[in-house]
Amino acid sequence: MRRRRALLAGLVAAALALLPAAAGPAAQTAVAPGPVKGKDRDDRSQPLTVDADRMERYGKESLVVFTGNVVARQNNSVQYADRMEVYLDEKGDRVLRAISTGAVRIITRDCRTGTARRAEYDDLEQRVVLIGNARVWQDDNVVSGDTITIYLSEDRSIVQGARQERVKAVFYPREDAKKDGPPRKAGEPCKN
Repeated sequence: MRRRRALLAGLVAAALALLPAAAGPAAQTAVAPGPVKGKDRDDRSQPLTVDADRMERYGKESLVVFTGNVVARQNNSVQYADRMEVYLDEKGDRVLRAISTGAVRIITRDCRTGTARRAEYDDLEQRVVLIGNARVWQDDNVVSGDTITIYLSEDRSIVQGARQERVKAVFYPREDAKKDGPPRKAGEPCKN
């Protein structure tokens, strides 16, 4: 039971690493204050819930596939996708990479949103790649391109355009925080 719980937490931890990160460094350049540090960055210790229409495990390939209306939640962050593939190490204890496809949408606990056709997470390189009409925003600030690559450990991101479409970014000056009201408390939903 303990191993199964640890495995499930590990399965989606990598996919959910996209949640704070996908909008994190990419959006920080565009829309957010400083980087998330310390224990706030490591959501793996938080409870995790994954809902999907179906889950299949392929032991020989160390692969778990969630399909159909996938919703992964952890620490007030949510990821939606049509399909999520999670690749584990040989023991099945650690997520090596995760690939989410089909209408990928990520909402972080600090109310940033990212969308793409595909999201790839690589644990070894600490890299997230949003592919296909990739977009990250918070409030009115937005950055978009064909591909957004986020290097989690370096707090660095690269946005690339496609052949026919260039990178676009819109930045609004931050107004005094007092005008916006008090900051959002932990567990409080994002205002849309």
